[in-house]
Amino acid sequence: MDMTITEKILARAAGKETVRPGELIMAQVDFCLGNDITAPVAIEEFRKAGFTSVFDAGRIALIPDHFTPNKDIKSAEMVKGIKEFAREHGIEHYYDIGRVGVEHALLPELGLVGPGDVVVGADSHTCTYGALGAFATGVGSTDLAGAMATGKVWFRVPETLRFEFQGRLGPYVTAKDLILYTIGKIGVDGALYQAMEFTGSAVDALSMEGRMTMANMAIEAGAKNGIFAPDEITRDYVEGRFRREPEYFYSDPGAEYAGTYSWRTEDIPLLVATPHLPSNSRPAEELGNTRIDQVVVGSCTNGRIEDLRMAAEILRGRKVHADVRCLIIPATQSIWRQALDEGLMEVFLEAEAVVSAPTCGPCLGGHMGILADGERAVSTTNRNFVGRMGHVGSEVYLAGPYVAAASAVAGHIATPQEIGGGSKG
Repeated sequence: MDMTITEKILARAAGKETVRPGELIMAQVDFCLGNDITAPVAIEEFRKAGFTSVFDAGRIALIPDHFTPNKDIKSAEMVKGIKEFAREHGIEHYYDIGRVGVEHALLPELGLVGPGDVVVGADSHTCTYGALGAFATGVGSTDLAGAMATGKVWFRVPETLRFEFQGRLGPYVTAKDLILYTIGKIGVDGALYQAMEFTGSAVDALSMEGRMTMANMAIEAGAKNGIFAPDEITRDYVEGRFRREPEYFYSDPGAEYAGTYSWRTEDIPLLVATPHLPSNSRPAEELGNTRIDQVVVGSCTNGRIEDLRMAAEILRGRKVHADVRCLIIPATQSIWRQALDEGLMEVFLEAEAVVSAPTCGPCLGGHMGILADGERAVSTTNRNFVGRMGHVGSEVYLAGPYVAAASAVAGHIATPQEIGGGSKG
């Protein structure tokens, strides 16, 4: 029986020849993770359930990245708790300040997740790893507790939607624009508990960073997971990096899809998601009168080296507008160092931007860039809900690094073309 890539991975994890959408399965987990917000709850549930050991100390990651560097006593206590749990159970992959990064950038970088895996994390953007050809999805902290103890999780096999992007991207159009376009078309519940499978010539040409951006935001359409078929770009990324043997799965030609969407990328402009939903995508050029107070380039969506290069291309030789705070947040220590080695840090500092240590910080209104009442931010993060980045009277506009950087220079939402383009002309 023909199956999609998602169905094949779940069948393997359940020890079955085939699975069908709607079927309930018990799946073996290849890796699981929690962060400084969700892991403390999971640890509490782990102990309440009477568990005394973890299923595999090498297949669990505890990543304090949301309120770190610890912003207050409460966040410090949360980090202390997960650190003690990691020591108690010999968990190999606990990373603190100086070694930590935003979890969904750090784990692929370290080779802890890879093709064919089933990955669960107590964070909704765990779906990022679908870029590698893995089934990756967010779960609740109680589910994480069970996964840490048993290595297994119940799933209902999702239906799959197919998204085909054909053609070549326009000037400054990136993967962020493709996913904002998709969510704008289908809505925040348009893929509810379904797999979003991305394909087409434009997708094939995307870098691994771009694929991670798209998979990361599958949850913003309500999806259970986002996924890409592995190819040479995938193999180049995981070879010599992934710590286990990858398994490459591909959808069969006769696989059944709940629906198929096909778009020409030439028709997709630079986009911005306006408050207060990621589905409120509008062409950036239509929003030029929108004054802003802050720009954030970073997060598990757009904090990788490719994203920093895009921002630097626009900021090179320019200054951030006097009325704007511009925050640059490399997603991991390695990305921070690479940006330094490539001279990007000098570009940011000359532009009068601020560079932070790796953290989720402002994305969830945690710290390192909180908005006051009435303030607006353009951010490369993934959510713009009411109060997401601070006061309930503030506003967040989601965009890719090019538009974010151009807006920082202009003082209002702007395209690179409006300010004369990037260093490449």
